[in-house]
Amino acid sequence: MFSRFARLMHLADWLLLAVAIVWGTSYGVVKHALAFYPVLGLLALRFALAFVLLSPALRTLRGVSRKALGGAMLMGGLLLAIFLCEAFGLAFTRASNAAFLVSLCVVFTPMFEWAMLRRKPLRAEWLAVAASLAGAWLLTGGLHALNGGDSLIVLAAMLRGFAVCVTKRVMRDAKLDPLAVTAVQAGCVASGSIVLAVVFAPSQWQPLPALATHLSFWGSVIWLVLGATLFAFFVQNYAVRRSSPTRVALLMGSEPAFGALFACLWLGERLSVVAWTGGALIVAASLLATVQWKRADAAALTEAANA
Repeated sequence: MFSRFARLMHLADWLLLAVAIVWGTSYGVVKHALAFYPVLGLLALRFALAFVLLSPALRTLRGVSRKALGGAMLMGGLLLAIFLCEAFGLAFTRASNAAFLVSLCVVFTPMFEWAMLRRKPLRAEWLAVAASLAGAWLLTGGLHALNGGDSLIVLAAMLRGFAVCVTKRVMRDAKLDPLAVTAVQAGCVASGSIVLAVVFAPSQWQPLPALATHLSFWGSVIWLVLGATLFAFFVQNYAVRRSSPTRVALLMGSEPAFGALFACLWLGERLSVVAWTGGALIVAASLLATVQWKRADAAALTEAANA
């Protein structure tokens, strides 16, 4: 059964699942890092380091049109908004809740794709949407259980769905190198975080923790830079060009399971049986809908990949 499932997936699919693992663990890592350093300062540090490492790739943008460059900047602005919502949301909710609720991007992505790219979601995708909503309801105990942090995470999920569709449109330009686009995104988030901290929240701009006495903080930063930023966003930009936004969102639907598992093992958080049931429903619906989509609509998927 596993070998049959493996044949239905391509390299980009496996890379996206790897991103789901990395991003799932990042919620607990960010939660840990925020105990040592404020939100905006952490975002600025993380993405400034990523920008420096990726800056050599910017030379490939010389022959790119202004429209394409504007699209890459828009992607960076959206990424800044997403991370502001996620980071501030994590400060007021549990890492396991955040990891599950952000998977609601599976709900929003087909809607944005239909509106922006004129691709009507398939039946399997609508079933995945319904299952994800049911899972989120079980996880949170209903809408009355949502606090301010949860609401920010849901907004981040909505922005994620919109951003994936924007990425699909921007990356249609064959001259755009995914690595260079990732560098632009990192630069936008770093510069935006610095401006916001200096202008609106000076208290967020603090001296960096000392390396000798805060090794766990710097270990978290390294993981966030190399894994959750450089690797993850390059893979997403690469994969969206070869697939449809909804498929990308569904393949990454396993992210919450890894996030909740990591939060339980590393942060000592605990989930109820009902919450685990809701999370499992989100993940199972995402994976099953992805495989069904591949079997039922291979022609449409090929067309989307070549768009």
